[in-house]
Amino acid sequence: MPPVAPMLSKSVAHIPDGACYEPKWDGFRSICFRDGDEVEFGSRNERPLTRYFPELVVAAKAELPPRCVIDGEIIIAADGRLNFEALQQRIHPADSRVGMLAAATPASFIAFDLLALGDRDLTSEPFEVRRSALTEAMAGSSESFHVTPATTDLATAQRWFDELEAEGFDGVVAKPFDLPYLPDKRAMFKIKHQRTADCVVAGYRLHKSSDAAIGSLLLGLYRSDGTLAPVGVIGAFPMTHRRELFTELQPLATECAEHPWQSADLSDGSKGQSRWNAGKDLSFVPLRPERVVEVRYDHMEGDRFRHTAQFNRWRPERDPRSCTYEQLQGPTVSTSTGLISALLRQEHC
Repeated sequence: MPPVAPMLSKSVAHIPDGACYEPKWDGFRSICFRDGDEVEFGSRNERPLTRYFPELVVAAKAELPPRCVIDGEIIIAADGRLNFEALQQRIHPADSRVGMLAAATPASFIAFDLLALGDRDLTSEPFEVRRSALTEAMAGSSESFHVTPATTDLATAQRWFDELEAEGFDGVVAKPFDLPYLPDKRAMFKIKHQRTADCVVAGYRLHKSSDAAIGSLLLGLYRSDGTLAPVGVIGAFPMTHRRELFTELQPLATECAEHPWQSADLSDGSKGQSRWNAGKDLSFVPLRPERVVEVRYDHMEGDRFRHTAQFNRWRPERDPRSCTYEQLQGPTVSTSTGLISALLRQEHC
């Protein structure tokens, strides 16, 4: 039984040839453990998600083999597309709230790997063996648990990459056929959409190990009404650069009362506190919005970057006021319907 760290993916620019391809579902990565009436849903950080998805606990007992360990993604689909915001609402301390949301917007589990079945440990088997065992083991599942579609056809994988983003998908995953299951290792390949945006640097948080090093930079974009909206952070810098940035940014430090975010919600649900970690300090040092940075991002969730953005370069020639939402590129709006349901009805490779 849990915890088990999931196998991870490394980012690559193009879809590689000669692999098994799957759509990259945008949800909560989870390893589901069932042992009779005991059901547990792990997460990327190995903290249990079980209490947040009571409907999946019930469904697991009805749809899954009596003893199994299955890697997959918890999703919520609404109006023909994946809805990550609805998933985030489940991370709530009140059981009554979780139960209400479970009834209103039930989740599904998309299975894409099988680690164990009965007494058989499959982690040392090649992926093509695990995939075959997964489809056979879940042949009777249909309501809440589904096996992700997969293909060996590169053209189909490219079509998924091009068309499914409008339905809320996150790209494509490529898996070598002979790959064993390697917990916590980046052994698979993910191909995601990449875009750039020029953002205002409006604040920073200190690094956890030093009071003289930057942990992350807070990014902003101007709305059409002229207000500066928080859109995300960047934070992947070498330690030497973190210290240099700290020194460079001190002349821009300002008082909270003079900053546009003095009362802004910067933490996706609470002021100064993380939805995922109640003890995490999200306070920040405000900066005058005078520096512009170009960042890479994959897609938006509402008016914010869905994932942590990546530093590209500084843009000293850009006027901060020109950093607006109008520059952002979004996925092409799909005119088709039922793509998610159609995917789940497809034959598997």
